[in-house]
Formats: sequence, structure tokens, C-alpha cells
Amino acid sequence: MSRPEHQGPPEFYYGVDESLKYANNSRIQQIQIEMAERTVELLALPDDGQSRLILDLGSGSGLSGSVLEEQGHQWVGMDISESMLRISHDDDEHRSHLLADMGHGVPFRPGTFDGCISVSALQWLCHSNRSWENPYKRLNRLFVTLFGCLARGARAVFQFYPESPEQIDMILSAATKAGFTGGLVVDYPNSTKAKKYYLCLMTVGMTSLPQAKGVDVDDQEDVQIGTVGRGTHYSSKVQKHQKDVGESKRDYIMRKKELNRKRGQDVSHDSKYTGRKRRPKF
Repeated sequence: MSRPEHQGPPEFYYGVDESLKYANNSRIQQIQIEMAERTVELLALPDDGQSRLILDLGSGSGLSGSVLEEQGHQWVGMDISESMLRISHDDDEHRSHLLADMGHGVPFRPGTFDGCISVSALQWLCHSNRSWENPYKRLNRLFVTLFGCLARGARAVFQFYPESPEQIDMILSAATKAGFTGGLVVDYPNSTKAKKYYLCLMTVGMTSLPQAKGVDVDDQEDVQIGTVGRGTHYSSKVQKHQKDVGESKRDYIMRKKELNRKRGQDVSHDSKYTGRKRRPKF
């Protein structure tokens, strides 16, 4: 079954019919609410009874926002689909929404929000729906502007569906460049249906990532595929992942080179010697 992001831009895919189908499907609602609750949990907001202002990127019909409301927080939603935002507004006309493409950046003043959540939206930025769109630049624009509008010490948590290791690498690289620290938390890594990816980003310092669900504490490092931020060692964990999936050194090099080409970087010419081990010198 084709992934939704392969079928065109999100503002067209989530038109009137698809938005209504999404909003009226009880199974989808249950899954989205569960993932939204997990993103709020990973935000690790202070338990002091005070209401926080949270940004919801890709807020859609307002399901994740309703989770924030139930926990006593205020929120601002941002989505590219007018049909989705209309459904959310019909549910509660007092909600605050912004019709915008997060790939163009987050247009809010510095330090506006105490946190940010996003459910099932980030993977849309990893695809080019138009000739002039560059996925890495769009991700970089999102993270740079998001970093600016978050209060110091705040977190941003993205639940997303990566299609490949290249996408994960591209997302982590863009977040690193923007100044974030943090990494991935993968819940239920051994389950095909329950497995979920959460990108946990921090604006200040580097703290240990939260415990993933469905995994032993001793195996936590294997689940946290990598961390972002200066001085971290993401590459060593990538190499472990390659060993686990049986990827050869040459395949890894070719995959990385292709990713860098898509980012517009200069890449050395491919040859039959690429990745070949050199003979020892006498």
C-alpha cells in the first residue's frame, strides 16, 4: 500500500473527503490520541499545576490538541490543510490555528512556546512534491525557526514514520545544524504494528533520553538509534545498525553519497573501488 506522502502534497491529499474520513475513523482517532499522549509525556513538562503554551505542528483536526486541553495546557495549531483546520475549528471555535507550511518555517516570536509536539507530520518534509523543493533545506528551515520560538529549556517531540535510514539521518542532521540536542526513542522496537518513532529534541544541554516502551533498560542504547548535537557519536550506532541488517560497507558508502548528492553537496566520483579495503603497505 502506497504511503500517503507518495500521493502528492499534504494540502491536496488531505482535502475535504480525506479529512472527513480521517476525522470520522474511530481507529485512527484512537491511534492518534495514544501517540499524542506519548509525545506530551516525552515533553517532560514540570508537574507544578501550571498551564503551558504548546505548539502543535501538523495539528490536523485537533486530536492531539484535545489531549493538551485535557491536561490543562493551551495550544496553537499549525497545519497546511485548510480542510483539516476547518474540522478542528468546527469542534471548538475558540481554538487558535495557523494555516501554513512548516517546511517554510515557524513564524512566531522568540521564546513564545513552552514546548512543541507533532504527530504523523514530519515525514511529509522528506519528500519533494515540486521541482524547487529540497527536503533537507525544508527540514533545516523548520528546525532553525522552531529552535528560536521555543523557550530555553523547552523540548520538541515529533512522532513520525521514517521510510528509510536515510530519512532518519537527514532529519537528525538538520536538527543538529539548528542547535538541538536529543535523539530518537523507539517504542516497541520488536513489534511490527506497535513500533513507533519519537524524535525528542532539547534546546539546552544534553540529558539522557527517556526510557522507550516495550524494551528492557539494558537494551535501551540499541533502541536509541542516535543522538543529535555537537560531540555525539551517531555514526558508531549507525554502523551497528548496518551490521544488524547485513548492509555492506560499500552499500553504506553509496547510500551516504546519494544522500549528500540530494543535499546539494559535492561528492566524489563512484568507481568499482569505492569501499574496497586497501592492501597493507610493505
